Amino acid sequence: MKTNYLERMRDYLQDEYDEFLKTIDKEMYKGLSVNTTKCSSSFVEENFPYKLTPSSFGENCYLFDANVKAGSHWTHLAGLYYLQEPSAASVVKALDIQEGDWVLDACAAPGGKSHQIACALNNTGFLLSNEIDPKRANILLSNMERCGVGENMITCSPLERLAPQIQGVFDKVLVDAPCSGEGMMKKHELASVEWSAENNLACQKRQLRILDEAVSCLKEGGILVYSTCTYAIEENEAVIYEFLKRHPEMELLDGGDHVKRRGLPYKDLDVSKVRRIYPMDGGEGHFFAKMRKKGGMKTSILKYKKVKKISPLAIEFIKEQSDLSLNLIEINNKVYARKEMFLDLDVNVLRQGIYTGEVVKNRFEPHQHFYMSSLLMSHYRHVIDMNKEEAQLFLSGNVFPYEQKGYVCCSYKHIPLGYGKGDGTQIKNKYPKGLRTLKAFDRTD
Repeated sequence: MKTNYLERMRDYLQDEYDEFLKTIDKEMYKGLSVNTTKCSSSFVEENFPYKLTPSSFGENCYLFDANVKAGSHWTHLAGLYYLQEPSAASVVKALDIQEGDWVLDACAAPGGKSHQIACALNNTGFLLSNEIDPKRANILLSNMERCGVGENMITCSPLERLAPQIQGVFDKVLVDAPCSGEGMMKKHELASVEWSAENNLACQKRQLRILDEAVSCLKEGGILVYSTCTYAIEENEAVIYEFLKRHPEMELLDGGDHVKRRGLPYKDLDVSKVRRIYPMDGGEGHFFAKMRKKGGMKTSILKYKKVKKISPLAIEFIKEQSDLSLNLIEINNKVYARKEMFLDLDVNVLRQGIYTGEVVKNRFEPHQHFYMSSLLMSHYRHVIDMNKEEAQLFLSGNVFPYEQKGYVCCSYKHIPLGYGKGDGTQIKNKYPKGLRTLKAFDRTD
């Protein structure tokens, strides 16, 4: 690591610097956040292939051995948790999300914090997850699909285009800002190679621009949480100090007792209210600050999608497969479902609601998202609960005997994994080819 970076860390940490140095050569902390919309934490504890240790950074969060892998295990494929660096889980708790809240995750990829927000909302309210980078936005989409999130919208837009359409409508806003990534240097070698004080300042300018747009989306009395995975004062305390100067309608609140370490001294900022995490604390590194909007401002008049004719093939499929009544829209022959009405925004929308499937010629082709939905998982009319051998066959793309005809949700231990189509003798496997694995029940030490 660069000498001037280490010298700065010595200045930050003083008596703790030697302890920090010892963490540099250690493996990254690994953790997960349980998807409580699909199962309980105890279920994950019982079925996860390795020992889990509860994390202090958030409810339903755990640490596990850094030398093992779990991404191909059936519990992960089923969306029962999100693999997440432990300190990252601390941020959403500070938002204090309540069921029914409207929440904006302004810089959402790859999706760990959006997943936590969705769990807190529990299929109520509304989550808008935005990501400006198209490649990262598609990773976000994939992760939200696996976790079965449906009462949400995923957008790929510059915030300056999105924000004017949603001013003053959100109860909670999260800005997990793009940063120099000093806390992720073990994971991303480029963060170490490209580190410079000039880059810290360049990140600061971008972070303030994002905050200036994001704050406009917040209701009066709403909560905004700003976070980074870097240690730099320039991107943390200095950003909050400048932001509060620019926005007198915002007040700094205490970040909460789930993280004990306070901020570093900076001018007259009350750093006892902001929070820092270092590797010595049990996570790779995070900073966050919690703020509340004292004054009101302009509120956008939201537009909703006009309901047009839905293909009878789609309506027939949904009624035949689920006993839950939902709102539907059809866009370019693709059908989506939500509990509530569909928002209409003039940005690039990757998905809104549950992607149910597509009308293809004279038939309806369902989509994996429909069978991964946490909202629908207790409402499917046709379910086969596979044994372990059948589940491994299914997750590897193979067939297994089944006497009935038609589409069926394929589950294991009553947890949906996907779907297939019975022809009267066997299940024709519809599990996505890119997800198939021969090791869904293996420990990969």
